[in-house]
Parts: sequence; C-alpha cells; structure tokens
Amino acid sequence: MAGVILVFNVGSSSVKFTVFDVGAGITAQDAPTRLVHGEIENHADGFSFHVNDRTGTRCVDERITTTDPHPLDHLLKWLSAHAEGRSLLGVGHRIVHGGPEFSAPVRITPDVLDQLEALTPFAPLHQPATLAPARAIADYRPDLLQVACFDTAFHQTIPEMARLLPLPRRYAQKGVQRYGFHGLSYTWIAERLKLCDPALYAGRTLIAHLGSGASLCALKGGKSLETTMGFSALDGLMMGTRTGMIDPGALLYMMQEEGAGWCTLVDVLYRQSGLLGVSGVSSDMRLLRQRLVEEKDPEISKAVAQALDLFEYRIIEETGALAAVMEGLDGLVFTAGIGEHDSVLRANVCARLGWLGVKLDAKANACHASVISTPDSAVRVRVEPTDEEAVIMRDVLAFITQAAA
Repeated sequence: MAGVILVFNVGSSSVKFTVFDVGAGITAQDAPTRLVHGEIENHADGFSFHVNDRTGTRCVDERITTTDPHPLDHLLKWLSAHAEGRSLLGVGHRIVHGGPEFSAPVRITPDVLDQLEALTPFAPLHQPATLAPARAIADYRPDLLQVACFDTAFHQTIPEMARLLPLPRRYAQKGVQRYGFHGLSYTWIAERLKLCDPALYAGRTLIAHLGSGASLCALKGGKSLETTMGFSALDGLMMGTRTGMIDPGALLYMMQEEGAGWCTLVDVLYRQSGLLGVSGVSSDMRLLRQRLVEEKDPEISKAVAQALDLFEYRIIEETGALAAVMEGLDGLVFTAGIGEHDSVLRANVCARLGWLGVKLDAKANACHASVISTPDSAVRVRVEPTDEEAVIMRDVLAFITQAAA
C-alpha cells in the first residue's frame, strides 16, 4: 500500500517530525524516501511551523499567534493538503521510557498510553513531552495506526547485575534500576555495523552517541552489554546542559546550603550544567570551538577550554570502564551531531586511547571518512551517521505490512 509515514522525535520545547514516502510493495528492509522534515516550536502566544523539503530547503516558515488550531491538527491538515494524494498510513513516536515492561515497539492504544504515562516519575521531563503528540493525534484521528518506539528497549540485554542500583530493595521493586537510553540510535548503528563491518558487530565495540545528549554503549556480539546512562538520561557523560554522572553529595549540599527543592535541582541538573554550566558561554560545541579561538578575555577562554576538556575527559573515563566490562576493545564508533562532525574531539579522544592500541589516520579524520583509524590500529575507529527516524519508520512499516498480510 502506497502512502506516507509520519515520525515524531520530540524535545522538551519543540516537536520534530519527518514524513517518509512509502511506495507500493516496499518492505521494512528497504529505504523509503524522506519527503519533508520539520519542526513545531511552542510559544506563549502560539507556535512556529517550519518545514524543509527533501533537499533541506525551507519551504514553510509560519508563525501562528493562536492555539487554535492545535499545532498537531495544523500539521495533519498541512500534510493532507501537501501529500500529493498519498494517504497517511501510520505514525511513529520516539518514546523515551518503556520501563521494564516494553521491550519492543508496540501499537498505541488508550491502555498503552495510560501505562506509559504511569512511567512519568522515571522521566518527568521527557516522558510527557514524547507522549503528548500521541495523545493529541488519538483525539483527532482515533482510527490511525500509531506505534511507540522506545529509547530503553535496545538495552534489555544488559545483565541483571548491571541494572541493579545499590539502594534498599524496596526501590528495585518499584522499578528504580538502570535502563539506558539512546536505544534507537544504537539500534541503527548496530544494524549498520552488521552490514558494513560484521567483525565489529560481532566483536567488542564501543558506540559513542555524542550530541546535546551523550552516552556510550558497549556492544558485544551485537547486543548492548552496558551503557553510561542509567536510571535517567542524566547519568554518565557530561552533555550540552546536563551534568552526567555526579556525586549525590553535591545535590545534598545544594539542598542543605541553598534550600534547593525539586524544581531547582531539575533546572540545574538538566538545563544549567554540562558544557553550558562549565563554560558559562554555550551548550553548543561548535560555538565553544569558535569562542576558544576568538575570545580575548583570559578567564572566559579558560572556562571554555575547561568545558571542552572535561567533556573529553569524561568520554575517556567511561571508555576505560566499558572496555573493562567487555574485556577488551575491537572497535570505536562515533555518531550523532558532535561525534559525526567534530574532528578535533575525535582526534583528542583517540590520542588519549593510545594505550588501547588506537591509532588515528589524521587525514581520514579531517575529512570525516567512514574509517578514521590506520590499518595497523588495534582498534578500528569509524564515523557513522545515525538515523533514529528511519528506525521508527521501519517499525511502523512492519505493523502496516503485518496488518496487510
């Protein structure tokens, strides 16, 4: 059945969407064409609606100063008018948390939505945001197929010992354990490795998903063995505005000395920390690199340099831990915005991993080649673009194909 699939990848303040063209006879193994990619940004007095075509050219740029129509209703009506006769076959959603119950994509029903909303205490900022479009579309089009795809599902293979937190047992009984995130990205990279580098897929490979959110995944035999994010998406690596791993005593200090409550802690840990907090300048790695070169104030330069160094240091620190868990390292894959585009970071990280036998090809790294290690490197280093939306699209397509069979 020919038509389109709509995929949502929702942030805390914006709704990103991609529309895929699904031709007749296409299967989940094929590569459907992206028709458009867009974003809805919410404002106090309405919303902005942006759409880029398949070439990346902006074709819609609207600022709507009203909440009527609802932003998603506006999107569905726009899609109906511009889909060139193609029908909307289904909708896929990136859902941050699937808890211990949801280990695979699932068709969204009112009962499933209720179960996923019950997980909100595990991800109080992300879960409501990722569920909101599914709720809204269920109201507008209750007959439309919607599929939930989970960031936590890829890590279901992590051993029980790696899931446990050293807390009283009553917390584990309530589901307080390590889950891991960025699973849709890791799914894509694992599948790419299976095709382009089977040895790394089957071996001991570290995947570094480095963007505004950042984590590492230890892939062994094609399965997630360990990851740096744990109970929440706050754990592990330093990120754009998030702390990553932090001594809980620092939080107790904030509560005791500053009277910090839940809202303050959330704001500091999620929005004020990471690259932004340490540099005092920006959460954007590109701007920090530029500022480091152009800044005249020595104090600001020092803070920016420390932010960049700390970001790299935490990657080195966690790489050592995951290499120990895997009992060695055969491959390292950089992905996501920073991982794919920041050659300086890759060079610095690989230089610090020389003790593991990593040898970098400087020219290959500078031009962002797929393989950036030298032929005699003990660890093969790759740069691979990730595609979470494609993973979601294929999951939706599998439900459509199954229903048509």
